[in-house]
Amino acid sequence: MFECKSLRRYCLSMLCAALLLGGCSSLPSYQRPQAPVALTFPGTGAGDSTVPGAAPVAWQAFFTDPVLRRLLEQALSNNRDLRVAVLNIEQARAQYQIRRADQLPSVGAALTGSRQPTASGGINSSYNAALVVTAYELDFFGRLSSLKDVALSQFMATDEARKTVQINLMAGIANTYLSLRADDELLALTRQTLKTREESLRLVQLRFDQGVASELDLRLAETLLHAARVAQAQQQRQRSLDENALGLLVGQPLADQLGPQSTPDPSPVLADVPAGLPSDLLVNRPDIRQAEQLLLASHANIGAARAAFFPRIALTAGLGSVSSHLSSLLSGGTIGWSLAPQLLLPVFDAGRNQAGLESAQAGQALAVAQYEKAIQTAFREVADALASRSTLVDQLKAQQAQVQAEAARLKLSDLRYQNGVASYLDLLDAQRSLFAAQQALVQTRLAQLQGQVTLYKTLGGGWQEVKKN
Repeated sequence: MFECKSLRRYCLSMLCAALLLGGCSSLPSYQRPQAPVALTFPGTGAGDSTVPGAAPVAWQAFFTDPVLRRLLEQALSNNRDLRVAVLNIEQARAQYQIRRADQLPSVGAALTGSRQPTASGGINSSYNAALVVTAYELDFFGRLSSLKDVALSQFMATDEARKTVQINLMAGIANTYLSLRADDELLALTRQTLKTREESLRLVQLRFDQGVASELDLRLAETLLHAARVAQAQQQRQRSLDENALGLLVGQPLADQLGPQSTPDPSPVLADVPAGLPSDLLVNRPDIRQAEQLLLASHANIGAARAAFFPRIALTAGLGSVSSHLSSLLSGGTIGWSLAPQLLLPVFDAGRNQAGLESAQAGQALAVAQYEKAIQTAFREVADALASRSTLVDQLKAQQAQVQAEAARLKLSDLRYQNGVASYLDLLDAQRSLFAAQQALVQTRLAQLQGQVTLYKTLGGGWQEVKKN
């Protein structure tokens, strides 16, 4: 037991030491690595300082189809991948709270007793009830603070990972939904074509029975009819597969909520990207923010590894009641206290601390490389999406013009055949070409819509242009 004056002097000296050593931080200064990509995306112009930065666009403002919105809302509540990502956040948050609690003393209630024989043949009894602080580490060199920062960055990285899962989920649902609607349009087109070809076969059969048409014309008409039936079966199978995939993404049975609907409005659902769009908008992507948080965690790991080279000061203290009789421990016991500081200075550890520091430094270099790779990958994805968008617009216009030309060709071929100028083979070829062109138009429109969804996803969930004053 110390006297009160000695205790005050001791506590004062410890406080002075803490003030002197508190500024000794082992954490190196952090600087964000330079992005290893161009300043602007390919084909978007040179750019200037007036180009707006990136800002997230709510998915409700991007996806305008009411059925798709309802599916997205259901997926946010029922998708299992997203649920796993949310639970990972909760686990990471708990780990951070554990590390943060290490910076504060843990106080516990202790009740101890001992009975020992004396030299005279009696028994010496001692009982102690106290509040105890055990091995509380004074974080003079920032070891616990660095470990807390590591856990915090990992927690933030897990949250960004959840955002990535959510964006990918929404894009997957949107693309599958668009595919499903394209399947509906293709099925409607095939049914119409099948009906037309059945009528053509009936007319050719009549002409054959009357000796006007040849058997070759009849067999060609039958071939075209069976080809349409094959296409119908293929498209029905593809629609079932897309519907099953959509149900898995949504996380619950779709029931009849889809219903027979036409293809969504092909007008753009994402605003045009302004010329000179800067590549630094990629920092809005959650996967890049996740990579940077992991980089910050590896950075803080270096601080913890460096702090391991310095003395570690721990404090054990207790305050309570001491009595030789258990019955009088809480009522008539003597107030007692204890204070037991401990300083541990590494002298020889067979290179363990040095290896820990080198491992932390290598981990930081690895995190930098992964961060830079994430930026490069994101840059390539956005560049690909922009390139696809610009070319698909021209392809869609050309495809529409081709359908119009094939429709006009079919009318002319039919007139020529009815007047005996052209063969039935020319008419069937025109029918095949129109059907193929119509199918290609549906696929091109689908690719354009899915390209807009991909651009939304690769930009980190969207962006919006800031109006200039």
